[in-house]
Amino acid sequence: MLLEVKDIYKSYHLVQNEILILQGVDLSVKAGEFISIMGTSGSGKSTFLHILGGLDTPDRGTYNFNNRDMLNLSDTERSRIRAHQIGFVFQTFDLLPELTVVENINLPFLYNNANPEKRALQVSSAIEKVGLAHRKTHRPVELSGGEMQRVAIARALAIQPKLILADEPTGNLDSKSSLHILDLFRELHLSGTTIIMVTHDEKVAAISERTLHMTDGCLQ
Repeated sequence: MLLEVKDIYKSYHLVQNEILILQGVDLSVKAGEFISIMGTSGSGKSTFLHILGGLDTPDRGTYNFNNRDMLNLSDTERSRIRAHQIGFVFQTFDLLPELTVVENINLPFLYNNANPEKRALQVSSAIEKVGLAHRKTHRPVELSGGEMQRVAIARALAIQPKLILADEPTGNLDSKSSLHILDLFRELHLSGTTIIMVTHDEKVAAISERTLHMTDGCLQ
């Protein structure tokens, strides 16, 4: 099992009110699986994804990723795991506008001490996989929305992660660009990449092997 989550709870405190976001969430994922998590806005799915990626911690519960107890690691150790084993794809792309495509894809290596020659090969391979070799010196302002998302996917792929976490990866794209991105996720899955994708769109979720539903902080 690549990751296993049990009895995860998460709440936020606003003034005197406690807002319960996750309520006893369980999930097991095998290496190579492609899972979609569907739910309306505010259902807790993005918070859950952040916990899986080590960007947030729950109030209680257990989380084991690749035989590591993620909740008993230091911030530095979790950062190291993110840098080497977990790739993120966000709805808003999160590209730095002043950097070129290749420079944006290189960003995860700021926290990854990979050999420079190996890093260059991994970045080149990632650019080729998303079909943007001809755009590698362009900056985000010169790219379409679909191309920017492909850069974000290449950035996630460059570290050759064990897991890709995608939060509404087609949410800001037109229908044609969305189809290109979904085709790319299909190819990644067929190559053996483990993917957990959050979406509110049934058509997007349909490309995964397994679809789960988050409702009021509970995973169905």
